[in-house]
Amino acid sequence: MYETALSVRKDITDKTLVRCFSYIGGKWCGAASGETFGVHDPATGAPLGDVASLTAEDSTAAVDAAQAAFAGWSHLLPQDRSAILRRWFDLMLAHKEDLARIMVLEQGKPISEARGEIDYAAAFVEFYAEEAKRPNIESVTSHLPDAEVEVWLEPVGVAALITPWNFPCAMLTRKAAAAMAAGCTIVAHPSGETPFSALALAELAERAGVPAGVFNVVTGDAATIVEPWTRDARVRALSFTGSTEIGRLLYRQSADTIKRLVLELGGHAPVIVFAGADMDTAVAEAIKAKFATSGQDCLGANRIFVERPAYAEFCDRFTQAASALSIGMGMDDPDIGPLMNENAVRKQEEHVADALAKGAKVACGGKRHALGSLFYEPTVLVDVPEDALILREETFGPVAAIAPFDTEEEVVRRANDTEYGLVAYLHTHDPRRIYRLSRALQFGMVAVNRTKVTGAPIPFGGTKQSGLGREGARRGMEEFMEIKYVCRDWA
Repeated sequence: MYETALSVRKDITDKTLVRCFSYIGGKWCGAASGETFGVHDPATGAPLGDVASLTAEDSTAAVDAAQAAFAGWSHLLPQDRSAILRRWFDLMLAHKEDLARIMVLEQGKPISEARGEIDYAAAFVEFYAEEAKRPNIESVTSHLPDAEVEVWLEPVGVAALITPWNFPCAMLTRKAAAAMAAGCTIVAHPSGETPFSALALAELAERAGVPAGVFNVVTGDAATIVEPWTRDARVRALSFTGSTEIGRLLYRQSADTIKRLVLELGGHAPVIVFAGADMDTAVAEAIKAKFATSGQDCLGANRIFVERPAYAEFCDRFTQAASALSIGMGMDDPDIGPLMNENAVRKQEEHVADALAKGAKVACGGKRHALGSLFYEPTVLVDVPEDALILREETFGPVAAIAPFDTEEEVVRRANDTEYGLVAYLHTHDPRRIYRLSRALQFGMVAVNRTKVTGAPIPFGGTKQSGLGREGARRGMEEFMEIKYVCRDWA
């Protein structure tokens, strides 16, 4: 193991979790050229270490390893795959604190959120360890005389997984555990900003007994690593979490090989608060929906619409709550940590400036924080006009935009007026309105009088340009399986 600023930290107990090389075919490897890229703490800018930057040839070698391992893994008894996944789950929980600290240092999120993400990530491994054992043969009543009909579910083959920096552990396990439970082998590319979390999971997968070639992690430039996978016909499924723009690119690149695609893309979530809603709950849940992960969440509330009779009270109480949020280093467990990079901060500045130029007002915040260049104050904009960029584009940061509405028809139109359709948040106690809006809102998920809706047993995903397919639940495993129909003549 090579020493890095991350591996020599006294608060990382198990130093072997800090890996600087890619993991291919059961071996830790770097580029033949020795090329690397640096990873930095977003809170301080301090270097954490250099990680191997592999080539397109290495990327293809990872597919070679996954393809070679596929027959053995897919034919392993389901209960044996389940046992290996269960050991991986147990190891994740046993090393929860180290995994959380690695995540804080490379991603910046508060330590309590990082610990929560490890629990969340591990839950997918546990869930799919159980799903791996479920029967996958469906008996169908035959429509033909003297024939017996069955429908089988079989693993598609090698699956490519591309994961983002905002949830570096959970997005990998949500994809990998489902694919592995289905019998697939995987090649994974983590974000270059948060590779250490993925490599730590690879280390634990190896300890859990995942066979060589089943779980491969390839680090380096995204285009260099991923493009060969989109062209390779042996890669039968591709799962990506990230921006809609990159999702479109992967969709085009994968067309020639007709891959199974699972795309979890951008979000532009509305929060709709009706007069008569429990104001304590509405404010508290809207704060969670907006500022969790410092606003860097595809589920983050981007547009807050409040019915006019409740508008002034909501704005006042929401602004007070946002102003009270603490800002600091992740290890100090603040409410808001640093944003991931300079581009993220600039986007907050651009959206705030545009909204102000069009008539919005700053109720609190509105600028970078003195703690560092990547820290941005929790910001509340009120009276935001409909043509403001922040109501048209995903902000992905700690800036909340609030606007009033007058009728149910108006707010449904405004909420649906977006290319995105991931999640919508609704606050009302009128049961008929809950039913009507749950139907009318063009989103894959609707949260009523609450914020947290995600978890391993639910089918996570969106409509429109928020993506394709679902992750989590049994449907998440079926995304990595093909249907085979067998008709046998017994005459």
